[in-house]
Amino acid sequence: MNPVSTTATAPWDRIEGKIQPWHRDRLAVIYVRQSTPQQVLHHAESTRLQYGLTQRAVDLGWAVSRVLVIDEDLGHSASGMEARPGFQRLVSEVGPDHVGLVLGVEMSRLARSGREWHQLLELCALSGALLADPDGIYDPPTTTTRCCWG
Repeated sequence: MNPVSTTATAPWDRIEGKIQPWHRDRLAVIYVRQSTPQQVLHHAESTRLQYGLTQRAVDLGWAVSRVLVIDEDLGHSASGMEARPGFQRLVSEVGPDHVGLVLGVEMSRLARSGREWHQLLELCALSGALLADPDGIYDPPTTTTRCCWG
């Protein structure tokens, strides 16, 4: 009888074959966001987790100099990309193939609308950028698994 392994693999450890060397030649971008100044004050753990993704990018093989934190929208409530310069900056970085990985704690909250979210997904798919959240790393053109990308 073969013993069954009870050791679980953390989602971040299931990256085999997804991150290529050319991904690491590009930026890893962390988009930090909370809607209001009150959320920033009263939900400091969320802010800490989002900034902590910088270390996650380093652990995944990115040089510190290749990690970009975009936090211009932290504490700003807005509807639409026009009122969120940080999200506009994220999209503009992904578009010209500058980004290898986009990290976020709650990827479903990255964009304010389905249109924005699908634009970002399409740009990631076209440029080859990966997306990562606490559940794993996703390659937009090949991901068929469940995710927050409703």
